[in-house]
Amino acid sequence: MEEVSNQRKRVPHLTWMRNPVNIDQFEDGPLSLLPFLDPRLEEALKKMGIQSLFPVQVAVWNETIGPGAFERDICVNSPTGSGKTLAYALPIVQTLALRKIRCLRALVVLPTRDLALQVKDVFATIASVVGLRVGSAIGQSSIEDERLELIKRPKLGMYSPFDPEDGEMELQTAVDILVATPGRLMDHINMTKGFSLEHLCYLVIDETDKLLRDAYQSWLPTVLQLTQSDYQAGRSSNICALRGSLTTLRRCGVERGFKGKFYPRLVKFILSATLTQDPSKISQLYLHHPLLLTSGDKRYKLPKSLESFKLVCRSKLKPLYLVALLQNLVGEKSIVFTSSVETTHRLSNLLKFFGDLPFKISEYSRNQHQAMRSKKLKSFKEGKTHVLIATDAMTRGMDVEGIRNVINYDIPAYIKTFIHRAGRTARAGQSGCCFTLLRQNEVKRFEKMLEKADANSCPSYSLPKDSVENFHPLYLSALEKLKECEETRKGKRTSSSFGSARASKRQKSRTEELKA
Repeated sequence: MEEVSNQRKRVPHLTWMRNPVNIDQFEDGPLSLLPFLDPRLEEALKKMGIQSLFPVQVAVWNETIGPGAFERDICVNSPTGSGKTLAYALPIVQTLALRKIRCLRALVVLPTRDLALQVKDVFATIASVVGLRVGSAIGQSSIEDERLELIKRPKLGMYSPFDPEDGEMELQTAVDILVATPGRLMDHINMTKGFSLEHLCYLVIDETDKLLRDAYQSWLPTVLQLTQSDYQAGRSSNICALRGSLTTLRRCGVERGFKGKFYPRLVKFILSATLTQDPSKISQLYLHHPLLLTSGDKRYKLPKSLESFKLVCRSKLKPLYLVALLQNLVGEKSIVFTSSVETTHRLSNLLKFFGDLPFKISEYSRNQHQAMRSKKLKSFKEGKTHVLIATDAMTRGMDVEGIRNVINYDIPAYIKTFIHRAGRTARAGQSGCCFTLLRQNEVKRFEKMLEKADANSCPSYSLPKDSVENFHPLYLSALEKLKECEETRKGKRTSSSFGSARASKRQKSRTEELKA
């Protein structure tokens, strides 16, 4: 009965998902052997230190530009650190390099600002050599500053004033490729005059499972509807209300090779290390003759060069085990993942109260401003900080060179979370380790979770016998300091709140006196 129940819970595969292209069958491809690669792009890649492409990049290239090129949507389910960003960036830039007029032709949507900045850097490095401009809409700067970057002002006469509200003036897009987060993308769709998706040729949805799970102001149906032809949209009158300030829709003819379809159409790249197989979610994408590229026959897969370990701890002494482990890994870049912003903040403060540890610690969470996160990430990348204590905001796609260890301070709730956390190390063929701190009652659940990724080998990690106990006096002292610090802050907040209440009362009294 239990087996039948498990089969019912299993998400059924869509027909086109049953026979995917196996990325593992491809080998690294030297740039000199890559068919049709623009010489300018080849030179740019070599300057980046890239002499050959990874298997996923070769596979996507062959299906989009190379001998197997065919106009269809591409879905990629590949482990973290396998090179998915360049896999879609390179063919898009190669194709758009032929464009004659500048307009927005490629839109890349990502769930977080940090990841969007990273992807923009990849595009900017290779796009600039073929004359393409890359913009961003991620909320890092004001919406007005982004408008100045995205929209080209019309050329005016010497005494002609520029009025952005003037409907007769034709505004044009100033970028060829836009990297965006969903919220800020919707802001520009609804409020930026001249922002148009009329000529969009490529839509990339990176970290698809997260973007489909969170609605983000219905950005996906909005974008898809705004890139349909007049005929496909049925010349619906309500489209005008939906598109806000947009004034154009795609003009299409008959698409080559597919009866009843339209050309040019929007080509979609769908990518994730944990791509959903749920038909109800996939159907939201309106994929056209989709092709799935995946690594092996398992839905969830960890990097081949990753070593996983479990460290069983006594419940109340987890911080001690963490410090002892970090002491053992001193000299190596490590990320420590917790389950919440509160735990991240508290653990960071606690470790700082340990005194002169042989490694520098920094906190990284959504509670911090973007500028602060960028500063801390830069310090970590440059090796000035050795240990980053982070929330799962750091898990999605972030690529920091030289991370040797990932430590799960709190057990991840789902296998997807474990895969994205572990994927911060063992990237691009490099080796790496993932340690998970567990209480005794969490071991069975953790081992069962790893079976979903076919990761049955997760041996116990042993610390030196006295290493935990040696830190015990420091731990007790750090706890006392943390408690004092928290009580002081709590007192300040109470005092501030009381002061605000008294000021409000005085203001109310003065108002009543004036009325009298």
